[in-house]
This record gives sequence, structure tokens and C-alpha cells, in this order.
Amino acid sequence: MLTDGTCPASALFIKDALETMEGRWKLLILFSLSAGPKRFTQIARDVKGITDKTLSRELKLLEANKLVTREVIDSFPPTVEYALTEHGRSLEKVLETLQLWGAAHRKEVIGK
Repeated sequence: MLTDGTCPASALFIKDALETMEGRWKLLILFSLSAGPKRFTQIARDVKGITDKTLSRELKLLEANKLVTREVIDSFPPTVEYALTEHGRSLEKVLETLQLWGAAHRKEVIGK
């Protein structure tokens, strides 16, 4: 773990990670996809409250950061399926730790 917080490279890496994951939706989208490949509407159902426009934008950003792949399936009508890349799967421990921390935080603050 970071001991003194003075390493400029460590701060840069944290900044890069935060910029990649910024916003309220990206981690929830990645969490949805951690269960396996899904279509757009399946992700939208999992991520409650996100608009189609926002989901589309967030998926494009996740794809640009090589965390998600987009595959067009040749069917009628054409369907699109999203999946985590190996790079995206490398965040699973981060998501698990964040989920555990969130549960402990909720209990600490709300008492439930």
C-alpha cells in the first residue's frame, strides 16, 4: 500500500484510474457485465435510473478504455452484445472490495 503518499507516479496512476472510472455509472455497468456478456437492454435493466443516451455514451467510453468489447451479432434484427475484456475483468477485485466497503459504510452511516 502507499505509505507516505509522496510518490508522483502513484498519484498519477490513481488519477488515471479515477478519470477512467469517473461518474456514477461506469462501475455499475462493469458490475452488470461481470456476470457475463449482455445486450444493451439487459444492462439498462441492471443499472437502474440510467438513460439510454447515458448508457450508450458510457459504453463507448468503456470501450475506448479497452474495458468492454462491443460485438454485433448477425441476426434479424441485428443485436449488439457487450462483454468485459481481460483488462475489464482485472477490475473485479476492485469491484468486490468496493461492494464490501459500501456495505460496511451503509451500516456505519445508516445503521442497516
